[in-house]
Amino acid sequence: MGRMSDRRIHVGIGGWTYEPWRGTFYPPGLPHAKELHYASRQLTAIEVNGTFYSTFGPATFAKWRDQTPDGFIFSLKAHRFTTHRKLLATAGEGITRFIGSGLHELREKLGPIVWQLMPTAKFDAEQMAAFFALLPREVQGLPLRHVIDARHESFASDAYLELAYRHGISTVHTDDPEIPPIADPRMELVYLRLMRTASDCDTGYAPQEIAKWAQGCKAWIDGGASREVFAFFISGAKERAPAAAMALLRELGVQGSAGFPPSR
Repeated sequence: MGRMSDRRIHVGIGGWTYEPWRGTFYPPGLPHAKELHYASRQLTAIEVNGTFYSTFGPATFAKWRDQTPDGFIFSLKAHRFTTHRKLLATAGEGITRFIGSGLHELREKLGPIVWQLMPTAKFDAEQMAAFFALLPREVQGLPLRHVIDARHESFASDAYLELAYRHGISTVHTDDPEIPPIADPRMELVYLRLMRTASDCDTGYAPQEIAKWAQGCKAWIDGGASREVFAFFISGAKERAPAAAMALLRELGVQGSAGFPPSR
């Protein structure tokens, strides 16, 4: 059984519907409607990409909540209309619409909200400060945590990190050759998007790389009682993402959300 602190390390994949996972990650013949139920018992978190493209209502969020076990966490990508714009300061209406769409129905299973910027978006201190000021800290009494997914190298700067820190906003740390890795050791929340899974490796990442990420997650958690880590295997050789996530969970010694070790 994982240590109490391990419950603050959440590991998973992006979404739960992907054809190549059927018959590999998912047992042969598993009904599509049961995929979330199954995935949530092998992993401890999922980053929902569908909310980036489509609008969902309270009933859908409640259904996701009810299909998953205690301790499971959903991270949600905010709708692209909120961030894919030239002037982030004008995003207020879109932010309000997204936050009010019913995501509070996830209750204690609501994890961080990820605000993905356009890859071409450069750091603009005035626009980012205005955008940060628009982000609500709670919805219907449920605390909200926000994470920026910045793709442009201009965000790998002290000026951006200081601004984000003042507003209590974390930033995605991406493991990808084309996206700058951004990290601020002052933040309590670490959000990892691990995008180098390789198709010729059964576990996506080589065992020594899995061990390295596990060591980093444990070291971070051990540095403070309120620290938390979310690690998602996204893109790359996507067909290997579930195996990579389960390998990291095994390396961490963390149980799956259903209370048993992830399947091999």
